[in-house]
Amino acid sequence: MPRQTYHPVINLEQEGRYAIDSPGSPPNLLEGLSSQDTQLDEGEERFMVDPASREDPKVRELIQVLIDWVNDELASHRIIVKQPLEEDLFDGQVLQKLIEKLENVKVEIPEVTQTEEGQKQKLKVVLDEANRILLGDQGWQQPKWSVEMIHSKYLVAMLHLLVALARHYRAPIRIPESVTVRVSAVQKRDGLLHHRQMIEEITATYDEWGLKQERDAFDTLFDHAPDKLNVVKKRLMLFVNQYLNRLNLEVTDLEVQFQDGVYFILLCGLLEGYFVPFYDYFSAPTTMDQKLHNVNLAFELMMDAGLPRPKARAEDIVNLDLKSTLRILYSLFSKYKESSQ
Repeated sequence: MPRQTYHPVINLEQEGRYAIDSPGSPPNLLEGLSSQDTQLDEGEERFMVDPASREDPKVRELIQVLIDWVNDELASHRIIVKQPLEEDLFDGQVLQKLIEKLENVKVEIPEVTQTEEGQKQKLKVVLDEANRILLGDQGWQQPKWSVEMIHSKYLVAMLHLLVALARHYRAPIRIPESVTVRVSAVQKRDGLLHHRQMIEEITATYDEWGLKQERDAFDTLFDHAPDKLNVVKKRLMLFVNQYLNRLNLEVTDLEVQFQDGVYFILLCGLLEGYFVPFYDYFSAPTTMDQKLHNVNLAFELMMDAGLPRPKARAEDIVNLDLKSTLRILYSLFSKYKESSQ
């Protein structure tokens, strides 16, 4: 059976597009720069994150998710990264241990003094290894981090690097989507300081393979129309219960009850009219690997039924990402809604 192309329902798409907020006037971030910050060499540029932007809930969530991930990876080394993130990452020592753990290699660091220049030499070795892993032979691709950026405690560069590592190694975490940070840049040219402001995109919307996607109706519903989002959730809950009730099962929490993949598997079988053998999946999963196995099996069953590859990662479902769960359920609803009426 040929695979079908995913088309969202028109009214949901329209609801998802109607609200777009335009950013207000940016503050004068030069006021936040100390006199030392403005002691720049000719041609040197320095970046600063807008303090208000750093307090944005999405930015705070992303920072905490990344800190928790790094701490989980380095627990055996008894390394604990805390807020502010910049203070623990700027000299490269934590990054060195993280890359060694993820890549299962030993990063050979030269014996240099603990001066600022010595720290930068060590950091360069670590970032060269990170660039080799993340960029390979793509010499044309400019990384969004550098020795100067990391060592000067530029948060945005650190977030770019950690997000890239997490996606490369398919970390079992839910990385918040559509995270942006307002940044002020100051550069000295011809003896004068020149100031510019910009919006830095840290994360966009990603598919299962970490590839950037266009925002869809669910993104906008989550951001701007929670009341309409609740209507969509109720409709999807009615749809899944119409089938799961046949097994004396009932869903009251879409986010939690589909998290381990069992209900997804049962729902796929009910919709297509077949029984999935118990030996094919874990009926009472307890570990992350077992839950990921179940969700990935559900994805395979969906594709076997002619649905497109799910626009979500199994890790996001297991980590209780409601938006990803709704996307999967909505794709099932789109295919089977006629037979459920």
